[in-house]
Amino acid sequence: MEDVKPIERILIANRGEIARRIIKTCRKMNIVPICVYAETDSEAPFVNEADLAINLEGRTSLETYLNHEKLIDACKLTNADAVHPGYGFLSENHEFAKTVIDNGINWIGPSPEIIKSMGDKLSAKEIMKKAKVPTLPSVKIEQNTDIKAAADKIGYPLLVKASAGGGGKGMRVVREKEGLASAIDGAQREAKNAFGDSTVFLEKWLEDTRHVEVQIIGDQHGNIIHCYERECSIQRRHQKIIEEAPSSAVTPKIRKELGETAVNAAKAINYFSTGTVEFLLSDQGYYFLEVNTRLQVEHPVTEEILGIDLVQEQISIAENKKLSVSQKDLEINGHAIEARIYAEDPEKNFLPSPGVVQRWMPGNQSLTRFDSGVEEGTTVPSEFDPMIAKVISHASTRRQAAKDLAQALKSTKLYGIKNNKEFLESTLLHENFLEGDTTTDFIEKTNPPRARSISTSELEEAAIAVVMESQALNRSSAKVMQSIRSGWRNSVMPPQSLELKTKKKQLLIRYQSKRNGTFEIIDSEGNKRPVRLYTSGNGKLDFELEKTRVKYDVIKIGNKWFVQNFRGHIEFEEIPRDSQDGEEENSIEIKAPMPGAVIKTLKNEGDLVLKGDLILILEAMKMEHQIVAPRKAKISRMHAGVGDQVTNNQVLVSFEDEHEEKK
Repeated sequence: MEDVKPIERILIANRGEIARRIIKTCRKMNIVPICVYAETDSEAPFVNEADLAINLEGRTSLETYLNHEKLIDACKLTNADAVHPGYGFLSENHEFAKTVIDNGINWIGPSPEIIKSMGDKLSAKEIMKKAKVPTLPSVKIEQNTDIKAAADKIGYPLLVKASAGGGGKGMRVVREKEGLASAIDGAQREAKNAFGDSTVFLEKWLEDTRHVEVQIIGDQHGNIIHCYERECSIQRRHQKIIEEAPSSAVTPKIRKELGETAVNAAKAINYFSTGTVEFLLSDQGYYFLEVNTRLQVEHPVTEEILGIDLVQEQISIAENKKLSVSQKDLEINGHAIEARIYAEDPEKNFLPSPGVVQRWMPGNQSLTRFDSGVEEGTTVPSEFDPMIAKVISHASTRRQAAKDLAQALKSTKLYGIKNNKEFLESTLLHENFLEGDTTTDFIEKTNPPRARSISTSELEEAAIAVVMESQALNRSSAKVMQSIRSGWRNSVMPPQSLELKTKKKQLLIRYQSKRNGTFEIIDSEGNKRPVRLYTSGNGKLDFELEKTRVKYDVIKIGNKWFVQNFRGHIEFEEIPRDSQDGEEENSIEIKAPMPGAVIKTLKNEGDLVLKGDLILILEAMKMEHQIVAPRKAKISRMHAGVGDQVTNNQVLVSFEDEHEEKK
């Protein structure tokens, strides 16, 4: 076997959190990290942390992180001697891997031949059958495939699944034949945009199963080991959101079998580098799903329980070194759980929430690990995946790890974009989760609260904190007597008020400054409440409310107030004194619920539509979103067409008023 010289400069063909993760290991190995970036990522943390960064001069995935030619040019420009693809994008594209190698550049991953053999999921299943690995029935969808007959052969329910890539993209569960054609169409579009390959196949869908995967590592000298299993059953729309290692459902006997099966599967294709063999686990047994020929998003939980660096192993294997560990060296230590923070709005059916991160302060870092793609001021663009951070806990028991992770999420300050932090907390603390009852339909079965429940008394107290901070900020911006401590006066000031609203309630808080640093508050219920203020004006509130000392962090961004204490956070919108509610009950237009691109239109100007009719499809952050008619009406104008980029709240469709329609 040929000697490979040590890697000196790695070009990371990826972005965000995984780019930063790879940079971290590069630093440890004294390797120069080089990044590439789309124009929307020009100020992203991973770009700033790299030693060199190349602008790919584009905004979309196809123009940048999926563009083979631009990535190879970037390698040549920077004299990179290796490429690390991370996960997603081109990490499982055998043609790109071959192009890298053909240009004399080291590919950090398995060979193009291995990637190709596992990239076609149906061919992969045939290989696994020969290796005595249990599989599920599947049919590839080709141009001449009779999809109805294929589906009937497999039986419903079934899964339409992208042949390339992962991450829940290009997947649809179909329970009845009526939804089959549209599911295939949607999965093909999503797969094409996410992976550059629209190939999909049908696979039998099993209910009440767990998603269990085995981490494997192999070198180029024939050594292959497994790093035990991870469970990734907590999913939403087939996208993993919480992962853990080891699985609470796997017995020592099954663990041994899974590990041996995964190693045999790897040996069947002469696998080297890191990879993952995925299975569905049910009461009847386990079934092969696929081999991911790359690093997984959830690799940190394996690193935590085994004390290894999987990125370092990848790089060392690419340098033709032998594995640094043997199977007997690996022993499970405790339990690790990872939660993925996404820029999305759980209370609006998880709509993507691109924007600017105004405040980012990870919490409970002594007990948790944060692998983040953002810092304060980072723009989360609509063009890419909405995951912004992973939070990982490691404890001696599973229950303790879950509680540590929930506390870390609760104490993390993330303002400026909607996110799923509270949804993750409620999932982790759900009794079914704590008991280990975690099948892939966990979210659908248990329906964890998408936001925490806030009592009226807590809401009033938080609103008082906003009032105290607001008056302090007003005082600090005054042109006279700025040095006087907030709340101290030589005369009684007239009452003032502040009107705030949350998603469900509007509050009018009146307050009057008294002497000696005290205030009289009249809350939204009309109750008079004495307040003694100790600290305010710097985002830190410390005051005594009816003999109880309370502390809050308070920040104002635009007209929004973000309030946080040990219970969690509350968001208020400040209502200007002269504002009026002018929303019409019957809208005559549809506005974009988020920035994105129009990828399909199904109606035209002049068409009559009924409530719920599908008018167009928006794509944002790699997910499709259907825009439907809010009522019976006639379309007077389509303001956007296929390929158009739209902004948040941009008018998409106008309707004729119902009365005008009858004229």
